[in-house]
Amino acid sequence: MASVILERSRKKRLEQGHPWVYGSEVASVEGEPQAGSLVDIMNHQGRFLASGYYNPASQIRVRVVSHQHLEEMDTAFFVERFTNCLRHRNRFLPGADAYRLVYGEADFLPGLIVDRFGDVLVVQLLTLGMDKRRAEIVEALVQVMAPRGIYERSDVSVRELEGLEQVTGLLYGECPRHVTVTENGLKLIVDIVEGQKTGYFFDQRENRASIAPLMTGWGERSGITLQEVDAEDGSRQVLPVNKSGKTVTFPYWDGATVLECFSHTGSFTLHACKYGAKKVTCLDVSAHAIESAKTNVELNGFSDRVEFVVDDAFQYLRNQVKGLEERSERATAGAGQDASGAKTAKADTAKPMTAGGGRTFDVVILDPPAFAKTRSAVAGACRGYKDINLHGMKLVNEGGYLVTASCSYHMQPDLFLETIGEAAKDAGKVLRLVEWRAAGKDHPQILGVDEGHYLKFAIFEVRSKSN
Repeated sequence: MASVILERSRKKRLEQGHPWVYGSEVASVEGEPQAGSLVDIMNHQGRFLASGYYNPASQIRVRVVSHQHLEEMDTAFFVERFTNCLRHRNRFLPGADAYRLVYGEADFLPGLIVDRFGDVLVVQLLTLGMDKRRAEIVEALVQVMAPRGIYERSDVSVRELEGLEQVTGLLYGECPRHVTVTENGLKLIVDIVEGQKTGYFFDQRENRASIAPLMTGWGERSGITLQEVDAEDGSRQVLPVNKSGKTVTFPYWDGATVLECFSHTGSFTLHACKYGAKKVTCLDVSAHAIESAKTNVELNGFSDRVEFVVDDAFQYLRNQVKGLEERSERATAGAGQDASGAKTAKADTAKPMTAGGGRTFDVVILDPPAFAKTRSAVAGACRGYKDINLHGMKLVNEGGYLVTASCSYHMQPDLFLETIGEAAKDAGKVLRLVEWRAAGKDHPQILGVDEGHYLKFAIFEVRSKSN
């Protein structure tokens, strides 16, 4: 088998578990390996390090698939790997029927993504080495998972870096366009043909569940308290009572008001309702996404507590903040003096406000798409993250919560927190970090592979520095 000999002066990333060999790290190639074929990776002294598949057209020259000599990636090889993948998911997600079954490098199958949606599998072949083994992958998935169908969603631009075209289509069996799955007890309809990526983002599963404590405990702010009162049947019962002494019959009286931006299929909206939210505003710039969210909300019986907005999240947040500022100016007009000592004029309340909105929420959730897909885009991404977090936290009621995430790998955790800190400074807010999380258990991370540590998820309590 052909061999790739590495430079003596390279960083020892491979020995630390990293599965990529860049072209700049290759000193020479022995033999004549075909693109996509397996090669042995040797250090400058000729010592064996790993086996991987080779692509001379890619900056990532070799992707490691085994730290022992491997002759071929045949059906038996994939059956063994898929069986291990399934074993891991069964251990950490017992009973689940929807999750990421294969997570590329983290499952020792670089360039391959497989998502499970019940009895339907969606596959992404991201590299030449995996693309050449499409038949073996499908055969092995059928043996291990016995799916009803397998659909390919290799319509991603990263394939072009491998010299491949973007492709989609049925690979096996039959696949309905829409499949219904369950996550954390909620039902979701996923569009595997037109939905983003493979149709759904499983990496936030545990993070979505982590918002549960934020969704209740807000009734007292509205003057509602639990009191012992006389019930209609003459018995004494503990019931919610408002400031006027009337019993409150709305079942979610203690729930939060929530804004979810970049909602996609409305996954955080669904979890907010499940955990007791009083009212949720579900916002996305895509009308198709909002229609998907509406369908999922109706499916779970939450329609009476959700309003849907098709709008640009940046503009929506700015409009709400501008409305708040205008209301504040009106409220304080005529209550003080100008620099000359003269009493300031009262605001003309008959005149409509120029800015729309001015709403605030107990919880604001920001789960945007990746703002920095390349290292050169980081500066612009910082501005974007600062903008939405600054305006988002301004809309959080005092003592409420900002739930914010970044799925940009190039936005490193320290930089993400620093950017949010700058936003808090400019907004005059003090943030208290109460939760810090990464991707879920079906997205394991290999130590030493920083590229796998892409998702940052935080929950902050928001307080003002002044009234």
